[in-house]
Amino acid sequence: MNSKKILVVDDDPDLRLSLNVRLKANDYEVIFAADGVSSIAETRKHMPNLIILDLGLPAGDGFTVLNWLKSNDSLSSIPVIVLSGRDRSTNRDRVLKAGAQCFIQKPADTSHLLAAVRHALGEKGPALVYDLVH
Repeated sequence: MNSKKILVVDDDPDLRLSLNVRLKANDYEVIFAADGVSSIAETRKHMPNLIILDLGLPAGDGFTVLNWLKSNDSLSSIPVIVLSGRDRSTNRDRVLKAGAQCFIQKPADTSHLLAAVRHALGEKGPALVYDLVH
């Protein structure tokens, strides 16, 4: 069993359920937060190996969470994948500059998302698909 913990931060319960199924099927332990404030508490509590972060969150948007993570010495090394329905062309460069590994537009293709997860965790897997590099 893969012991890697992934924190999914998204306010959409259907998306959380979908990601839970996909990630658990690939042997990841999944933790959830539905807003910016709880994402910080869950990160401190569980010290995940990876965070999948939405930008449009209540109680602190994804940029606020990302900036907080990257400015915190004990948490700044946790890789972050931004998974958002916001416009890719206006947000991709901003999230990469803020320290995210990559920006994936919703709805995400499962193979693309899993390739991004494996890449961010430094795991071997199928060849990476488009747009995972800075």
